[in-house]
Amino acid sequence: MKARVVAWVLAALCGFYLLFIAQRSWVLMSSGEPVAVVLGLALVVLPVIGVWVVWRELQFGSRTAELGKALADVGGLPEDDLPRRPSGRVERSAADARFAERRTEVEAAPDDWGAWFRLAVAYDDAGDRRRARSAMRTAIERFESSKADRS
Repeated sequence: MKARVVAWVLAALCGFYLLFIAQRSWVLMSSGEPVAVVLGLALVVLPVIGVWVVWRELQFGSRTAELGKALADVGGLPEDDLPRRPSGRVERSAADARFAERRTEVEAAPDDWGAWFRLAVAYDDAGDRRRARSAMRTAIERFESSKADRS
């Protein structure tokens, strides 16, 4: 819950920043100087890209939370029972063993969004954030697909 609040606070700060930069870019662009106009345009484009990235991350987090809630409702959430080091990180051998189980589960049911969700958690436990996000995106796609099929 704390991470969600931080994300929304950062998004709000990004919005204020965008308004401030928009005002500054207007001053630069209205000066008529070619270099100032280009800088003014850059001041608008770069924050807009930043806002888009933040929006995509918030959407990803929201959809992931929706999947987690749906999986919890049916009792399918993976348990956080892996042994941990004193630093709090999951022990690698335990994470690898759990990952093998989750990979087998996905191979047996490739259209099961819950299996993909659990695989994403296993990737995250193993410290592979890139693959964890990719597996979670697949889980989101399968979930959306299953919702459309039920409609």
